[in-house]
Amino acid sequence: MAHLSRRTLNRTLLTRQFLTERTSLPASVVVERLVAMQSQEPNWPYVGLWTRVAGFRHDDLTALLHDRSVVRSTVLRRTQHLVSGNDFGWLRPTIQPIVDSALRSKFFLTEIDGMDLDELAMTGRELLAGRTLTRREFGRLLAERFPGRHAGRLASTVELKVALVHAPADGAWGRWGTPSSVSVTLAEEWTGRPMATARQLDTMIHRYLAAFGPASVPDMQAWSGLTRLREVVDGMALRAYRDEHGKELFDLPDTPLAEDDTPTPVRFLPGYDNLLLGHADRTRVVSDEDRKQVTPGGAVVRPTFLVDGFVRGLWSVADSTLTVIPFRPLSKMDTAAVRTEAERLLPFVTNAKDAHVAFE
Repeated sequence: MAHLSRRTLNRTLLTRQFLTERTSLPASVVVERLVAMQSQEPNWPYVGLWTRVAGFRHDDLTALLHDRSVVRSTVLRRTQHLVSGNDFGWLRPTIQPIVDSALRSKFFLTEIDGMDLDELAMTGRELLAGRTLTRREFGRLLAERFPGRHAGRLASTVELKVALVHAPADGAWGRWGTPSSVSVTLAEEWTGRPMATARQLDTMIHRYLAAFGPASVPDMQAWSGLTRLREVVDGMALRAYRDEHGKELFDLPDTPLAEDDTPTPVRFLPGYDNLLLGHADRTRVVSDEDRKQVTPGGAVVRPTFLVDGFVRGLWSVADSTLTVIPFRPLSKMDTAAVRTEAERLLPFVTNAKDAHVAFE
């Protein structure tokens, strides 16, 4: 069994993520190749596509949301993602157990204890049939049917039990923070595609490996939020490797690995990019020491930049300034490359007339 170096894993991951060279593929295809793009803050997927797709414009993704090619909903790890309309119908039922698990938390139990959740879900479907409602409106209507219950919690429960998607405006460019309110509608009505009646774990793992492999079973579980995937992997025809520490990794048969010397230019990643969340062992892109600054707690994942394929610092944008924050001093050549890429990104993230790049 071949052993793979960290650098091989790094270059292979970046190649599959369109980060060694920007792709000319349409944004819709890139979203599908990545399986899902995390989107609890609407602006970040736009940055994620800008850094991967040559000539990407804001309207390229906004148009996909409006023509229903891409939808925003709760999927992987029970968080908001953008997913291809083609994929949502099988992906949401496949990861439904992790979505359902939220209902066992105290946040929900104190409000839904003793309720018939199937009845609640059916009522939610009835109220949403043929229309789109804000969560506030939806909750108010549900509270009329189930008096004495918290309206917001009722709406959130239905959103976990039933496959709903958000209105295009909720995923549109313009918000760095989480939207205070969203509108929801039935997924099958919005996409025009039925939801799968059976989970497709094999498909999920296949698609994950195409975008994130080679990877271990714990990696697959960290990315999806699911458990007990080992038995699924054992039933699939996959190629096995080991990493530098002897950990077993899996990949699709006959899928090429990148060369260790594959050129990797500076890349700016958005907050919450799945490149940094797609594995349990993230050392293929960020050291354990630096990871503490990228994910400081509270479910925060800060925007980062890559030098030679690895996270070397953070960045932020406020008003007219894009600030670059290296973890440690960069060489003169790397500093120049980071500045050049930051200046390319600058007009995409702010239209301020006095926009500029600053280093801390």
